[in-house]
Amino acid sequence: MKNQINPLTKGDKVVILAPAKAIEEEHVLYAKEFLSKEGYEVIVSKNCLGQHHYYSGTELERLTDFQNALDDPETKAIICARGGYGSVQIVDKIQWASFLRNPKWIVGFSDVTIFHQRIQSLGHRSIHGTMPLNFKTNTKEALTSLLSALKGKPNEVHAPFNIHNKLGSAQGELVGGNLSILYSLIGTNDQIDYTDKILFIEDLAEQLYAIDRMFYAMSKAGILDQIKGLIVGGMTNLSDTATPLGSNYQEIILSHFQYRPIPICFEFPSGHIDDNQALVFGTHVSLDVGENGAILNHSKHQSIS
Repeated sequence: MKNQINPLTKGDKVVILAPAKAIEEEHVLYAKEFLSKEGYEVIVSKNCLGQHHYYSGTELERLTDFQNALDDPETKAIICARGGYGSVQIVDKIQWASFLRNPKWIVGFSDVTIFHQRIQSLGHRSIHGTMPLNFKTNTKEALTSLLSALKGKPNEVHAPFNIHNKLGSAQGELVGGNLSILYSLIGTNDQIDYTDKILFIEDLAEQLYAIDRMFYAMSKAGILDQIKGLIVGGMTNLSDTATPLGSNYQEIILSHFQYRPIPICFEFPSGHIDDNQALVFGTHVSLDVGENGAILNHSKHQSIS
């Protein structure tokens, strides 16, 4: 049983911070206004709008923002402003004791997968959802699903039928995030136990051969034999080599499951896409992949608050 996180209610304090790449002020202010209209007290961290070369601040500045938000008992949710690169630089420097005593929602995707994996290993839930960088272009469903997840009532998520799907049903704890980040954590202190998990993956701007290489690594690490289902979200702006590889990304992924009979869903509405619907990692879900599409349901019998 995962430790409880209180659902957000009107008046709760939400902190927007940038743990990695720098972000333009307009995106943060748009998100602040959006969340304020939902009734939350929205605070932009001290260094969120800063810039230190590529990053929003030095490692110490980014670490301090994150630590302060974790340690503040009044802060009920931390929303990462964007991804990019940099979260791995601070994850091992963060003191998680106050989070363990007073857990709160941490939200984001892409590079934020670093934090999702750490939170998973600590026995808590987190929200894989859209971030302020993308609020302006997100679909209504992406934004409303984020609000629902913050309130402890995540939406049922539907994906249309895809010819590459492998039909079937599975139940298990939902884990995952950005494929490249998951790959980078294999064999580290942030590789989680994938046994009986439902794995969600998404990625951006990768070469097709790199997708194959990452799946070989996951196979050799035993991960693909441990999971009970696979959900493939947005695989956005992938590219091929000058001499084509000869397979699309769906065929590449399926080649690693020829003798692994688990349900697999493609084109799931989450990831580096406008329709980036929220998922609650660390909660029990059911995945049904059928002839009319796929449904992911955060189990109704289990409170995630």
